[in-house]
Amino acid sequence: MERPPEATRMENNTSSCFLMERKTRVKINRKAIMVAKLRKSCSCTPQKLKNFLMDFFPVLQWLPKYRCKEYIWGDIMSGLVIGIILVPQAIAYSLLAGLKPIYSLYTSFFANIIYFLMGTSRHVSVGIFSLISLMVGQVVDRELLLAGFDLNDDAPPASGDGSLQNDNLSNTTAFNLTIAGINAECGKECYAIGIATALTFMAGVYQVLMGIFRLGFVSMYLSESVLDGFATGASLTILTAQVKYLIGIKIPRSQGHGMLVITWINIFRNISQANICDVITSAICIVVLVTAKEIGDRYKHKLKFPLPTELVVIVVATLVSHYGKLNEVYASSVSGAIPTGFIPPKVPEFNLMLRVALDALPLAIVSFVFTVSLSEMFAKKYAYTIRANQEMFAVGFCNIIPSFFHSFATSAALAKTLVKTSTGCQTQISGVISAMVVLLVLLFLAPLFYSLQKCVLACIIIVSLRGALRKFRDVPARYCVNKVDTLVWVVTMSASALVSTEIGLLVGIVFSMLCIIVRTQRPRTALLGQIQDTSFYEDDLEYENLSPVPKVKIFRFEAPLYYANRNYFLKSLYRLTNLDPNLEAARRKKYEKKEKQHLKKGNHKTANGLGIGETTLQLVPKQIDFQALVVDCSSISFLDTTGVNTLKEILKDYKNLNISVLLACCNPSVIDSLKRGGYFGKDFGCMQEMLFYSIHNAVLFAKDQKLPADCPV
Repeated sequence: MERPPEATRMENNTSSCFLMERKTRVKINRKAIMVAKLRKSCSCTPQKLKNFLMDFFPVLQWLPKYRCKEYIWGDIMSGLVIGIILVPQAIAYSLLAGLKPIYSLYTSFFANIIYFLMGTSRHVSVGIFSLISLMVGQVVDRELLLAGFDLNDDAPPASGDGSLQNDNLSNTTAFNLTIAGINAECGKECYAIGIATALTFMAGVYQVLMGIFRLGFVSMYLSESVLDGFATGASLTILTAQVKYLIGIKIPRSQGHGMLVITWINIFRNISQANICDVITSAICIVVLVTAKEIGDRYKHKLKFPLPTELVVIVVATLVSHYGKLNEVYASSVSGAIPTGFIPPKVPEFNLMLRVALDALPLAIVSFVFTVSLSEMFAKKYAYTIRANQEMFAVGFCNIIPSFFHSFATSAALAKTLVKTSTGCQTQISGVISAMVVLLVLLFLAPLFYSLQKCVLACIIIVSLRGALRKFRDVPARYCVNKVDTLVWVVTMSASALVSTEIGLLVGIVFSMLCIIVRTQRPRTALLGQIQDTSFYEDDLEYENLSPVPKVKIFRFEAPLYYANRNYFLKSLYRLTNLDPNLEAARRKKYEKKEKQHLKKGNHKTANGLGIGETTLQLVPKQIDFQALVVDCSSISFLDTTGVNTLKEILKDYKNLNISVLLACCNPSVIDSLKRGGYFGKDFGCMQEMLFYSIHNAVLFAKDQKLPADCPV
């Protein structure tokens, strides 16, 4: 069926007009398209299998084209630097996850290898991330508490030989458990890593399913303000959790909502028990780390690679602790034995997965969003493209596969990625080099960190939070740019810090969406005036020297018109035009009723003391100073049924007062909604007199003509 011509009036200064005719839409057979896509996706040919493998493992595409002479030295240098940084960070972030350092090293190793095979970004560094480690640690602590374990992790370590079995026995008392379906000899550490791997496996499954169903759009609902507020709030939680290690006090690890406040209360209650050795060590380490970071930031353009300050601090602190016997003499808490080699792989417990299935969802979303956002940022900077859906598969399998090898959740990290790019990284070959450095520690060097104080690890974690905590300095500038985004940041940060990280993320998403809804419910509205000697019109409250159009009111509504803002639309229109047609119609009916009563009594004077001939003049109130209303629809992106009915309602109400309503600058979607809603009548006969391409066209028409009396309402 051919579409009738679109009667959108366009006029020029000579009053000639022509019609804008819409193109005829070609009807799409969606069923046939879906059947063809299904047939194509279900078919299997050698070429299609090859393409699938090449897409699923991007390394097969770029590795054969690798420019060895051009790229190799940059990749080796960046890989070594990141590997050196990874080792102390992995050991430190184990405190956040509530797990032993060996599991953080496993995580760093496997994540780099898998992302090398499946990732599409050349530069991001995937591995342990403080925020993800915190989220894992909160779930682990909760489940340990529910299982009846003591969360105090400051038990004195045994001087074992570094084997895994001895390390297990030194930290927990093994006994039979029948928790969540597990009936085996399992202690605190065993149960903790079981929870972490089950959580990681479920997060990876969610990410892979999101990739299969192409749900990457979920990340669009995490705005920059939400992510920054979430990261800052979580950083405050991380900092709070490390204070007890800084000063060497033994307090229970707080759980549940309000953990930050409860932890600080416990810290001040036990401040008298602070370990002087840990306090002095922490002060020295923080001064050294912060000074080195500031020097590195100031002279980063002159340095070929960043200073390995964390590694130097760890090596020196370990030597001092070992030869000074700080654990034996001053009771300073140390890391304890770290086993070498790999633990045999184990399938995560299915029953534990059911316990943590809900916790894995925000973990999966945060992990994916940080990875994709960093990948897109560096891809744009270095002029290449990534595939967000493949990134979701990559980070998903970076969680699924390592969960069988006693690892926990991973994500891309901004700080390590910046270091990676600044040291010459060209491809993910650098990730393999970093994994080899971690492997060297896993196989040979791990036991050397036995005497490393936990307060040193806490210092490394706290100093690494500088970037997130510096966001507080950006609040004034953020407020000047956008007050609503600043409010979203404050609400998300406060909820993440004061309630919990998961609740904070949810609160941030919901609050940011509510802000959008409120802004569409109460948008800007304005009456427009004419820019002198032009055909353009603008807000007369915002600009000077605008001329009012005689007998014409021009109303702008800067939002979609739908059910939620219908009442605001009408109230704003009536307020700005200083005329409520319903009240005016009621006033006229009341006046006419009084006139009839006076006439029945034989009084030729009306209620106002005027003659009958003068009554007609009183029916038009003095405050009505216009005969046409032009609605600027340029900012109305869509109409729902309520929106169409609202426009039909004002058309009818104003017509009863002999005021014509003209629509200008409607987009095709709005025009189609109006036509389907019967705004222009059945045959669109009056469309040319009701719809205009520009505001000026409508104004010229209103000055020259009147709305025909037989136009539909």
